[in-house]
Amino acid sequence: MNTIEFSCNEEYHSLKEDFPTPVKTIIPEWYKTLKHSYESHTIKGCMPFLETLTTGYLLKVPTDYKISHGIDLNDKGEPVTKITTAVDSARAGDLFQSHGVNIACQEPHAVGQLKGAPFVEKNGKLAFHKIVNPWKIKTPPGYSCLFLNPLNNLQQDYFEIIPGIVHTDKYINNEVNFPIIINAAKYKKLELTIQKGTPYVQVIPFKRDDWEMKTVPLKNKTGMIKSQSLYLTFLNKYKNRFWKKDRTIWK
Repeated sequence: MNTIEFSCNEEYHSLKEDFPTPVKTIIPEWYKTLKHSYESHTIKGCMPFLETLTTGYLLKVPTDYKISHGIDLNDKGEPVTKITTAVDSARAGDLFQSHGVNIACQEPHAVGQLKGAPFVEKNGKLAFHKIVNPWKIKTPPGYSCLFLNPLNNLQQDYFEIIPGIVHTDKYINNEVNFPIIINAAKYKKLELTIQKGTPYVQVIPFKRDDWEMKTVPLKNKTGMIKSQSLYLTFLNKYKNRFWKKDRTIWK
């Protein structure tokens, strides 16, 4: 079995605060309460959907993030976004940094770095702030990690990360931090606190490999009925014939 390693400063680790966990630990309640039966077909019977909720690992916001968007104006009278964390005070910031832990806010990415990207508008044409991640991530040789918003389980709509892929078998001495998009397109004014422990990143390790693409025409219908025999049953067609629960175990 492959191992993904999440490491952080020893003292921070001893706090046991907001450790990464398998993403299956936050399967949403609305999904758990669904029933899938002959009388009522629901997405509870869709294994591809279930796998989005159980594949990979989860990162959580390490400190409270206070967001103020559209409340204050700059010198030009334009709205600005301000983000501070619970450890941004001089005393707390110095304390954490002197022990090798940096979870305070960092300089944001200027809008010009993403000029033309569709989410510039969504972010209110303002700078892109980052959530600072205290965890270094290491995977076996040849494996990378896909970082994205929790699939089908984004628990709020105020912000989301900009997804990315990192060679986590080589980039092992630094944390991966995550620029976020504030949903300024929906919330013209926003003042709230993202609480520590809020799930915000799904981490999916995958093996890098060489691929080539081809397209193939289906010339006739030979064997079509046999190959589509899954339609002879009402429920769990894909689950019973193709899906294996033990294909990948995330723990």
